[in-house]
Amino acid sequence: MIITYYNASFFKIVFGDTTLAINPIGEKSVFKSPKFGADIALVSIHDDNFNGISRVSHGEKTPIVIDGPGEYEIRDIFIRGFMTDTLYGGKQKINTLYTIIIEGMRLCFLGALSSPDISTEIIEELGVIDICFIPTSLDTGIIGPKEAHRVGTILEPRIIIPAHYTDKSLKSFLDEEGVSLSPVEKLVIKKKDLDEKGGDVIVLSPGI
Repeated sequence: MIITYYNASFFKIVFGDTTLAINPIGEKSVFKSPKFGADIALVSIHDDNFNGISRVSHGEKTPIVIDGPGEYEIRDIFIRGFMTDTLYGGKQKINTLYTIIIEGMRLCFLGALSSPDISTEIIEELGVIDICFIPTSLDTGIIGPKEAHRVGTILEPRIIIPAHYTDKSLKSFLDEEGVSLSPVEKLVIKKKDLDEKGGDVIVLSPGI
């Protein structure tokens, strides 16, 4: 599995001949992002920074779009969406928190989560998380560095990947975690690699 980051909360997941786009950035967003074809696209909230389906429709590929709570199975990929609230953009909206099981690994995307107080029911349903993508933003309406650290402590993933960060908010988050790291271009990982992980933070540099 290869994981690449493209600003905001936009991630590309590639394994075999399948490509997933998570929260692709829209055409009208202030964030820049590339255009590529995806097989599946997940959208946490309906906002230009999260729902750029046109950016991941390219060539012969038009993705299957998942944009809300529920259970889905596509190409042996198991996806669950859980409803939470967000105040991103200054208005209350539904934010969908996703888990994705790929190649025996469970990924968790928190989207535009506004509060670290995830319900006990959802936490129990999430199960053991291998890789958690946690927003560490200073934007109004999304959890900040301290709250992101708290969420990581609650969910206890094997790997934490910061999302929706700025240089300032990332530094604050890494200080909370007690680590000093340089971003890497991408993460290439297999299930067996997780055995050595226990709350490790990996920072992906935004690609364009």
